[in-house]
Parts: sequence; C-alpha cells; structure tokens
Amino acid sequence: MTHGGSQVPLLRTGCHECAYVSGRTARLEFIAPSTPLGERRYRLLLEQGFRRSGPYVYRPACPACSACQSLRLPVARFRPRRRHRRCQRDNADLHVTPRRPVVTAEQLSLYQRYLEHRHPGSSMADPDSEEAQGFFTAPWCATTVFYEFRATPEGPLLALAVTDILPGALSAVYTLYAPEAERRGLGNLAVLWQISEARRLGARHLYLGYWIPDAPAMAYKAGYRPHEVYDGRTWREVE
Repeated sequence: MTHGGSQVPLLRTGCHECAYVSGRTARLEFIAPSTPLGERRYRLLLEQGFRRSGPYVYRPACPACSACQSLRLPVARFRPRRRHRRCQRDNADLHVTPRRPVVTAEQLSLYQRYLEHRHPGSSMADPDSEEAQGFFTAPWCATTVFYEFRATPEGPLLALAVTDILPGALSAVYTLYAPEAERRGLGNLAVLWQISEARRLGARHLYLGYWIPDAPAMAYKAGYRPHEVYDGRTWREVE
C-alpha cells in the first residue's frame, strides 16, 4: 500500500467466521506493527477505511463480501432527528468530564459489567486493567480522551466514551455504559455529545467505525444524517 509517497506494509489475518453476519467469512488487513504511526497519519488512514483497535490499525479485507463500510458524519451539517432530541432531553441532567486516557478501577468495573451484559461468555469477558488499557488506547496516539458521563459530578459512572482527537476529525473508538441505565440510550447520547464536541473543536468529521446494513447492532449509525460511507474508493454522502 502506498501512503504519502511511501510504501506502508500490510498484513492479513486468516479467514474466520464473521461476528456480524451469520454464515459469512471475514478477514482483516492491518498496518504492520513496525510502521511508525501518529495522529496525523492515522487520520489519513481513517480516510481510507481503516480503524484502530488498541495500537492495531485495520480494515476489512473479506474474500467474498464488502458489506462493512466505514461511516463518518460531516458534523457541521448534522441535524438531530426527533429521537435524538428526545435522547438529549431525557439526559439533560448528565455531566460530561474529560479524563486522561488511563483506566481507573471504576472505569474497569463498568467495562466488565458492560461486557457481561452485552457479550456474555465472549473472549472479551472479564478483562483486567492492562487488557482494557491496551484495547482503549494506543502508545502512538497521545490525544485519546476518556469522556465520563455522570448524573452528578461525584455520582457513579454511567457511561464512558473513548475518543481519539485527530487533526480535523474525531474518531469514536468505543462506548460503554452501565447496564442498569440502558433505558437512557447512553450509546446514542455519546455520539450526539461527540458531534457537539467535534463542532466545538472545529473538526469536520466524526468517524463512527464500520456499518453493515444487515447488522441490527449497527443500525443506529445510519440514523445520523447526513452521513458518508466509504465504498473502498471514495466517500459517498447519504442524506
């Protein structure tokens, strides 16, 4: 792969069962770990459909499927729909505080409870602090922020949004919330809040990761409009 006039080596995983669409085979390609990375280069890779998980930067390279599409929001033109306004209204009591990207005991406990609720019995279950830190952050990205959502400044942690702040863009890395607060719609609230934060910072886009039209767990992403999807060659706007 040529990037910025230089060759960036790409590696590929073996084929495995797709976690999102039953009966399909998945494969990933990723930037070789020896490649020097930073916030600016990563933002350029986001524009080419890549995403990070911990320090690893990857994108789908499935042999017979192209359902996964990167999705981003042009934040200046976003207009909330009725359900978005309702979510903001229902959570108007929450306080959001930016924190350094160092996993605390309270954040780890929330992460463990969230995984047990959303992915019981999975290989991700019951991570320790080192595993959580390795998943949320990358040593080459110094601009990751942990946004904490609480009902009062000293109240219990209800949600955590892990966000990379990059030149001209924000990337929503991961969001988790307290299972007992699921009715608040905190996943949607975190996206809405990051849209506002991107506008405040003068960023053009908020990247939401991959979207698969047939995957119910990802359906909410297409509800933010207008949005843009990457088809492997160019970004296409969807009103």
